Amino acid sequence: MPDSARDLALVLGGGGARGLAHIHVLEALDELGLRPKIVAGSSIGAVIGAGYASGMSGAEMREYALSTLGNRSNVLARLWRLRPPSLRSMFSGGMPRLGEINPERALAAFLPVSIAHRFEDLAIPLKVTATDFYGNSLTVLESGPLQHAMAASIAIPGIFRPVTIGGRIHVDGGIANPVPFDLVAGAGRIVLAVDVVGMPVGDGARIPSRIEAAFGASQLMMQSITAMKCAVHKPDILIRPQANEFRVLDFLRVRTILERTRHAKEETKRSLERVLGERKGRVSRAR
Repeated sequence: MPDSARDLALVLGGGGARGLAHIHVLEALDELGLRPKIVAGSSIGAVIGAGYASGMSGAEMREYALSTLGNRSNVLARLWRLRPPSLRSMFSGGMPRLGEINPERALAAFLPVSIAHRFEDLAIPLKVTATDFYGNSLTVLESGPLQHAMAASIAIPGIFRPVTIGGRIHVDGGIANPVPFDLVAGAGRIVLAVDVVGMPVGDGARIPSRIEAAFGASQLMMQSITAMKCAVHKPDILIRPQANEFRVLDFLRVRTILERTRHAKEETKRSLERVLGERKGRVSRAR
């Protein structure tokens, strides 16, 4: 690895199925022979980041995503395993939780077996975000059971059941920090961040459906958070794959998502080569 890239941080943002575009960035790093010193992720970014920090290459992640999500019958079989095991499990606190998926069971059904069980077993340090629902605050997880942390980070309200961490209720990490590049910033460090939150798509006149409005509003909120953070301190590289056309749960469209966002790989390579070149030039002049 070039001296100028020894302290590289990778940040993978939340965005549901749009997060499959993160794979292009991982492939770019692999092809350049670069390995981040630390990874941070929110929501789907935490899941992709966990796979990468466990030692999976971008190519291996692509192959796994295509073989798992690209096969409809395979997906349906895995989803069948997520059905409630009992009538009692469909209730929480005396209230029905119909339609909500247990995120830990979902991860167990879809994750590759190669992902580490604990943060301490990872090849690269990883920071995972979750949102304290009642505390209105960010929780950063970086030790202990990894799957439990990922479950909290992907717990999109209304889709996944909230997760208890440290005795407190947590939901999707992207709500509090959709692209957590601020968690890995440091003097001399190169921060590569990937934003797949996207924006609502429409002609400006059509009234969105109830579901579109709910998810679109969360996109607007998360983009506002990222914009405010960028106004204070931008990451060295911010990649935004063109994935607006895809919805949060469009995982069955994995092939299309990877095809439509393929330009992210070359953009990542060009951006890294530019930043590394600039950093090398500054070091040479300082000498």
